[in-house]
Amino acid sequence: MAVPFPHLFSPIQLGNIELPNRIVHVPTDISSSHADGEVSERDIHHHADIARGGAGFIIVGATTPDMKTGRPTVTCLVADGDNYIPGLARLAESMHRYGSKCAVQLQHPGRQCAIPRYNTLGANDRVIKIPWSAGHEIIYENAEEKGKEIREASISEILELVDMFSEAAWRVKQAGFDAVELHAAHGYLLSEFMSPVLNRRTDRFGGTLENRMRFTLAIVDQIHRKCGRSFPVLVRYSFEEFVPDGRTLEEGVEIARMLEEAGCAAVDISQGIQESAGAGFDPMQYPQGWATYAAEAVKKAVRIPVITSHSLREPEYCEQILAEGKTDLVGLSRQLLADPYWPVKAQLGRVKSIRKCISCLGGCWQESLMAKHEIQCSINAACGNPEYAEMRRTERPVRVAVVGGGPAGMEAARIATERGHQVTLYEQAAELGGAMLYVCLVPGKEKMRWYLDWIRDQLLDLQVDIRLSHAPTVDELRGYDVVLNATGAESYVPDVHGRADRVVPFEDAMACPKISCECHPGGRRLTKLGQRVLLWGDHYAATDTAAFLGAHGKEVTIVTENREFAAETEVIHMYVLRKRFAQGDAEVLTSRPYRHPVTVLTSTRVLEIRDGEVVLEDRDFNRTTIPVDTIVTCHTRPKVGLFQELRAAGVHVLNVGDAVRPRNLYHAVHEGSAFGLAVDEHLLFNPNHAIVNDLPADVLSQLTRPEGPAYSRIRMEQLLRELAPTAAAGSDGHSNGQG
Repeated sequence: MAVPFPHLFSPIQLGNIELPNRIVHVPTDISSSHADGEVSERDIHHHADIARGGAGFIIVGATTPDMKTGRPTVTCLVADGDNYIPGLARLAESMHRYGSKCAVQLQHPGRQCAIPRYNTLGANDRVIKIPWSAGHEIIYENAEEKGKEIREASISEILELVDMFSEAAWRVKQAGFDAVELHAAHGYLLSEFMSPVLNRRTDRFGGTLENRMRFTLAIVDQIHRKCGRSFPVLVRYSFEEFVPDGRTLEEGVEIARMLEEAGCAAVDISQGIQESAGAGFDPMQYPQGWATYAAEAVKKAVRIPVITSHSLREPEYCEQILAEGKTDLVGLSRQLLADPYWPVKAQLGRVKSIRKCISCLGGCWQESLMAKHEIQCSINAACGNPEYAEMRRTERPVRVAVVGGGPAGMEAARIATERGHQVTLYEQAAELGGAMLYVCLVPGKEKMRWYLDWIRDQLLDLQVDIRLSHAPTVDELRGYDVVLNATGAESYVPDVHGRADRVVPFEDAMACPKISCECHPGGRRLTKLGQRVLLWGDHYAATDTAAFLGAHGKEVTIVTENREFAAETEVIHMYVLRKRFAQGDAEVLTSRPYRHPVTVLTSTRVLEIRDGEVVLEDRDFNRTTIPVDTIVTCHTRPKVGLFQELRAAGVHVLNVGDAVRPRNLYHAVHEGSAFGLAVDEHLLFNPNHAIVNDLPADVLSQLTRPEGPAYSRIRMEQLLRELAPTAAAGSDGHSNGQG
């Protein structure tokens, strides 16, 4: 059978190794190692899963050569001692087993250390504020941001690090890896030394490009000396930095030439530094393959293989840029978190089944590395979780009702159905999607539609019993073995003086201007808004509504009682959105500016609503009156009416997603998936109203077999039978007793 994407699945030579295809898992710090940096079973499970999916070359991310002076995340891999070689060997073997070639990326985070927090090593003395870094300054609940102090690395420390990098590379080779990569991108230590804007040194490691490259090239040279020139060395670097006085295209090309001349086997092209977080992190607003131009420019200058990445999602696009000679290899990172089986699905032509990464940075950044947790994925609860690898079909299906067709409800229905249970999904609207239906309206969030379309297609393919435009009653739900309440959240108006009746729910303010469209089978209610709109509240309801109204030319003012606006919203998207609020745009993006800037008032409450104006009060009790035409509430709370009724009626019911507390897509998907995974035929609930399964056999027996009184009755009958002869003997006068 012909392969649908012949260029994507053709082999290529990289140094002295042949890669079986052009798909590269570019380095990703999954922060899943043991506290001492030792390889964990989760590390092995995660990378083996990607190898099983068919990536030809897997670069294991962020492994520090010196744990004492720099760990990029709190549980990254470490390679600063020979004791780490056995674990790394097991990790390499887990990928080789499935035919993948593999490398380890060596990274010293420098100024962006997660550990140590203080006395952090860098190219120069400075104080930095980069709140979207995994090594950000820790700001306690009632403290103020001061900045993170960085100290300049001495010459002796630099030379020592050259040795430590090369020693770590030797250990990587000893463990059986096929290559090693140096991380010189995104403002980490090597990147900082190479940067024309971050490196302000006046010694032989600063100034000209030759001096700024000296540190990195010394490491490459030492690796060749210790591992041999046949052991492939790759370098990942930021092609452009997108800051004033930062690296531009010309220097990006020249660096590739210098690396080729130094004997590097390939270059791995990335973008941006922490000061240009949009380009470095690729949130939703960045289009697929926006950075391909860099690989194309480098390929014209060097003969070694070039890897490009940044928002590559579709096999068709990857095949196209390979066929056009714009790159040699395509790098996937977050896409393989969302779907590690992307390669084999593409190979078999099952493109529709690919779960495309939506670039939300929720599970893989906000809820994981930023929070000092292990990496996850917002739309793939199985990412790094071996429980899903062990998922099996049930032998005794139960009847499951899922109420609510948002992401939590849809994921619960999908997993439970895949396991063989009989699921009915109820949604009171005319379309599945819940809060995700608003993504069409928010400029830059259109990628979320990829996941929405994927999960709905999965439910249709599984032939789930879906009942739209219907809100079930308690009596309807009594007949099910278990009910999942996934009814989401709803807006409300807090207590306020004056005309509370004039407040518009954000759900109405976000109404699509199309009364009917191909994605929505029923009509929509339109609410006419005035020109001057006050958004009252916080979180995604406020950010999305502000982006929608700002793009439509409204004069928007946001009022939040919180000290910081959108503190729980994903930080990189807020980086981009705040630039939009100020009528600008993030790096590379060229969106049309808002007609009016968006004003954000924090630590402020709405005191009184009058006709045509509102009275605001700040934290110092100062009052201000501003004119407004429309007030929109973005306050949300769980919708739990049905859940409470079901619990009162004694129905087995669980609550998930925003119906627990309004949060984000990550929590909705993971809680819905966990329900689908947990449902079994026993339906045992603990006192916390949670399903408990996989119990030890004796405990399961103790909880499910007939209760004690039955056993006691049987034992009493046995004793009476044993006593019967003695009683009979006593009546004949032969008893040994005293009477």
